[in-house]
Amino acid sequence: MTATVYGYPRQGPHRELKKAVEGHWKGRVTAAELRATAAGLRRAAWRQLAEAGIDEVPTGDFSYYDHVLDTTVMVGAVPARHRAAFDATGDPEADALDGYFAMARGTRDAAPLEMTKWFDTNYHYLVPELGPDTVFTPHPHKQVSELEEALALGLAARPVLVGPVTYLLLAKPAPDAPADFVPLTLLDRLLPVYAAVLADLRAAGAEWVQLDEPALVQDRTPAELNAAARAYRELGALPVGTARPRLLVASYFDRLGEALPVLAKAPVDGLALDFTGPAAANLADLAAAGGLPGKRLVAGVVDGRNVWINNLEASLATLGTLLGLAGRVDVAASCSLLHVPLDAGAERDMDPQVARWLAFARQKTEEIAALARGLAQGPDTIAARLAANRADLASRAASALTRDPAVRARSAAVTDADTRRPQAYPQRAAAQRAHLKLPLLPTTTIGSFPQTARLRAARADLRAGRIGRPAYERLIEAEIREVIAYQEKAGLDVLVHGEPERNDMVQYFAEQLGGYLATRHGWVQSYGTRYVRPPVLAGDVTRPGPMTVRWAAYARSLTDRPVKGMLTGPVTMLAWSFVRDDQPLADTARQVALALRDEVADLEAAGISVVQVDEPALRETLPLRAAGRAAYLAWATEAFRLATGGTRPDTQVHTHMCYAEFGDILPAIEDLDADVISLEAARSRLRIAGELGGAGYPREAGPGVYDIHSPRVPDEAETAGLIERALESVPADRLWINPDCGLKTRDWEEVRPALEHMAAAARRVRARLDSRHTES
Repeated sequence: MTATVYGYPRQGPHRELKKAVEGHWKGRVTAAELRATAAGLRRAAWRQLAEAGIDEVPTGDFSYYDHVLDTTVMVGAVPARHRAAFDATGDPEADALDGYFAMARGTRDAAPLEMTKWFDTNYHYLVPELGPDTVFTPHPHKQVSELEEALALGLAARPVLVGPVTYLLLAKPAPDAPADFVPLTLLDRLLPVYAAVLADLRAAGAEWVQLDEPALVQDRTPAELNAAARAYRELGALPVGTARPRLLVASYFDRLGEALPVLAKAPVDGLALDFTGPAAANLADLAAAGGLPGKRLVAGVVDGRNVWINNLEASLATLGTLLGLAGRVDVAASCSLLHVPLDAGAERDMDPQVARWLAFARQKTEEIAALARGLAQGPDTIAARLAANRADLASRAASALTRDPAVRARSAAVTDADTRRPQAYPQRAAAQRAHLKLPLLPTTTIGSFPQTARLRAARADLRAGRIGRPAYERLIEAEIREVIAYQEKAGLDVLVHGEPERNDMVQYFAEQLGGYLATRHGWVQSYGTRYVRPPVLAGDVTRPGPMTVRWAAYARSLTDRPVKGMLTGPVTMLAWSFVRDDQPLADTARQVALALRDEVADLEAAGISVVQVDEPALRETLPLRAAGRAAYLAWATEAFRLATGGTRPDTQVHTHMCYAEFGDILPAIEDLDADVISLEAARSRLRIAGELGGAGYPREAGPGVYDIHSPRVPDEAETAGLIERALESVPADRLWINPDCGLKTRDWEEVRPALEHMAAAARRVRARLDSRHTES
């Protein structure tokens, strides 16, 4: 009985990969040096896994930027606008990286691939662009070479690939493809390429290859299920041992449902299934499908997405049941460990008792290895481990940290009236226009401005005690003065203070709220080289005092223009944290909403007339299957309204969302009852604006016109063109002009011209509209 995982954190213990990649972008790290750093990180990760007791390590899960982008390169689906970057210098090693990063980040002349959320996680993938003319060709150098690296270390290794059906279901029509083009129609063209890749991996020594099909846990049409059946019928029919390795098809994040019997009947050699959370239903479904007689079952019984320790005895019971349903049962995490930090042992500042409740990637591999041993040799062989696990689970359940009677009493007393602003939107809009006196097409930004090296150094100095709080706060005030002055000079209409005091839009608040625990080293990849430290939400949520008022009020004192107060919404505070699993999410969201409600009231009292409550995770957290969505959206939108429901009619409530597909939750967005919504839109050429217009969205909206995740600086004409496109769907009196997202990750050298072009473009279009109005 083998212990295995599907993937492991890529960044290294000190985010070595991030530093090397960003150094390569800046010209300080050569292609050869970057590849050497990456190879060292892979070797260290594999050795760590082997030392923890993992019998079969994954390969191919490592990525410089994104594993879906790696798949796009593997199957030769590089968009035409990026092909030249793969031959720019004649140095194959450097060109391969330059072309790869051009697809991820864009260049001066070529826009990057669109980016969106990986199912219901906070990881972002780069969306493949496919069309009727797409030609697939195999390029498995990365996958083969990484397998050879692991085998050379004497390790049993299993390459992990994005499966062909999921790859096509995640893709979008290329810009020059018909709008109704369905990428799944390319399956017959893609399968021979996968067959060629499998043959190359077998020739390199692969005994097993894992093909990930998480898209099959979503509601799928009969045609899509038939495509999955056909794909694995064809790949499974290839001769084992000569044309292909043994095939392990994996799925995770939810129950497979109607797709499970399809895969169970396919001529593949094993399935890897999630048995945690809602996916626990896979156990009954597998039994109903007749199990997997004679096949391998990899049982994901350790939660790969949250950080709480496993209930080892419960997992052993599940594994014992599964023994009767398959020819062989192995033990794994529910999904790749990419979604959790590397090592809880590094959190030396945390209360030791609390730390024992946590399992990051390294601890999860130890749990997996213990379960595999207990399953193979009997529970008595891990008796001490089981006893310690019982004690740790009991300690958490009994801890005073998890329960605050005052918080629970206040939450229980919430009424429907608390979640509704007394005035309807039309009356509020009139009051806000009279109070704010904004021009047509008002311009603003989403919140953060570039976090300079000076700011990051000052924050580190404060933590280390090298400077005092007064000196640090003087620096923050200086940054705010600079940001306010710049926005006035650029001609923006609604200003922000720039968030120089914030390390992260969730962590900043979590560090000031009771019930949250912060980590020092709990980095998790969000996209590319962007890593975040999700806080741990362990107990009932309290707000000891104002969190943002001082800085918002200071910014307001520097200008006559409106200044936005900036908050992170309750759903995002949950989704981008490792949230407690001992009570319903709706209960926890209500507690966070009440804390934010108090903050909104204090902002209003300080004279802030525009408050933005960001909810980028609203769509991301949507259940993968339709059956659970109505209940989720009910409590999620209620939590937002509870946070904002006490505001005056002339206080304008904004929200912001980014990097997800929002078209299918527009009714829920309207139910938030926000006055203005800003949305990421630039990479998709403002697709969301058309969806808003088509749905008759009745409030104000700002589809983003500047892609802040690319170093490209759009000129005034390009930005004006996007504004004109937005006006085709959103009336001018309800259209805002703004970037896609916060500017924290960009440099001032990019931000200054981009925002000046944006403000100039808004003035140009505004002048055209004003002249047309005058003529009429």
